[in-house]
Amino acid sequence: MLTEIQILEYLSDIESERIERTISVSNTDKFGEAICAFSNDINNCKSAGYLFIGANDNGSFSGLKASDELLRNLAGMRSDGNILPQPALTVYKHSFADGDIVVVEVQPSSFPPVRYKGKVWIRIGPRKAIANESEERILIEKRTANASTFDSRPCYEASFESLKTDVFNAYYLPRAIDKTILSSDQRTDSFKLASLRFYDLKLDVPTNAGILLFGYNPEYYHFGSYVQYVQFEGKSMSSKVVNEHKFTGDLVSILSKLDSFIETTIVQKHPVFISALREETRRSYPHLAIRELLMNAIMHRDYESNAPIKFYEFSNRIEVVNPGGLYGNARPENFPTVNDYRNPILAESMKVLGYVNRFNRGILNVQEELIENGNGKAEFDFDKITVFSVTVYNAVDLLITGGGYREKANSKRIVSAQDSAQDSAQDSAQDKVPIALTKTQLQILEFCTQEKFRRDILFNIGLSNHYKNYQRHIVPLVNFALLSMLYPAEPTTKNQKYITTEKGKIVLYNALKN
Repeated sequence: MLTEIQILEYLSDIESERIERTISVSNTDKFGEAICAFSNDINNCKSAGYLFIGANDNGSFSGLKASDELLRNLAGMRSDGNILPQPALTVYKHSFADGDIVVVEVQPSSFPPVRYKGKVWIRIGPRKAIANESEERILIEKRTANASTFDSRPCYEASFESLKTDVFNAYYLPRAIDKTILSSDQRTDSFKLASLRFYDLKLDVPTNAGILLFGYNPEYYHFGSYVQYVQFEGKSMSSKVVNEHKFTGDLVSILSKLDSFIETTIVQKHPVFISALREETRRSYPHLAIRELLMNAIMHRDYESNAPIKFYEFSNRIEVVNPGGLYGNARPENFPTVNDYRNPILAESMKVLGYVNRFNRGILNVQEELIENGNGKAEFDFDKITVFSVTVYNAVDLLITGGGYREKANSKRIVSAQDSAQDSAQDSAQDKVPIALTKTQLQILEFCTQEKFRRDILFNIGLSNHYKNYQRHIVPLVNFALLSMLYPAEPTTKNQKYITTEKGKIVLYNALKN
């Protein structure tokens, strides 16, 4: 972080390959191009570049009063997916008598070329420019020297003929490169692949990322590079297998097939009783949440393992298990707010293909989707060192059982003592579900689809507000978790009302249907 004295020194100097000034606070394209150019470090300065916001071209102050929103927006450019691979930057401000200066400090990327909206920007002295073929080759060579992650390494057994270049050219390239750049690009396919880190020009072989994304037979080189789906009839793996499928081949194809499979096969819609004249459709799982969890498994898995991604569907839940635990800076105590990428090239590619919307927000969005759909939060298991697993419970099953069932033998949960006691009470309530309800009980459940007082319930079935009538007709429905109190902590309050539970609505719907 620069000191105030250093900032003043830089402002008094002329712009260079490491310095850019602007008075704009809203020109995100200008900011993105500058960050991209500093990241590429074409002159190999090996030092940070600085974008000063709030300074005129001559170095004088513009009188800026920097807002927190401006700082957040600038910091958000790191992970909004427009700059790929993600830049390493910090944003901070210093306040002077003549105004604020916001500093965006950008570190050189270890994996150039870096692109902003599909264009490779570099700095040539004090100005920015789009890299030409020779300059991009320099950046590729810099990247090769720094290659360290598995997906960036060369796949020595493969060759150029191992890749589906037609898929790369027709499907991927138009999404990755700006169309104006692409229209005038006369380079060979191997050079185009190399510029996106899918090919090693020096060794004349594809990288592991190239094989995984566009290879004719990725499983030949990486034995576990597939997704194994199994559907079980019951709640454990000992139950009957009713469906299974192996998703194998290049990732471009797998991702598309999985997306369609989740929407058409996994997400099931069920009618749920609301009243005698109305019912609603509930989804077992939200499509986008399950897709995000599977995409995360594909993006973050350890491809050096021979084990596949396991996508198991039970009658009451889905489990996704992928080889490789949390990676890098990600820890159980900071997950999911802190993330790190075992396969940064695959992560970038999945953003280009539209399967990742914004880095570091995926899991938070998943939890919001699941809660809104009635599944409850996804449960992550960090205890197994060699694998990472997540469990999502079926929302319709939770609705029918009142949320009481948990398959503890197959899905380890970390819960508080209070949660355990609540689960135990719910499990106990489930053991008391009656075999059949009387006509009067069904009448009460139908009447109480909206909150009702005890006296009104009994009057509706032709009885007086006597305690014995209450004990005989209302209390059993409460014990069965078919009817619930509005104020359960104050059962005798004069304001007490009763309402049919979601479980009660299911029971009522099934009874009326039959």
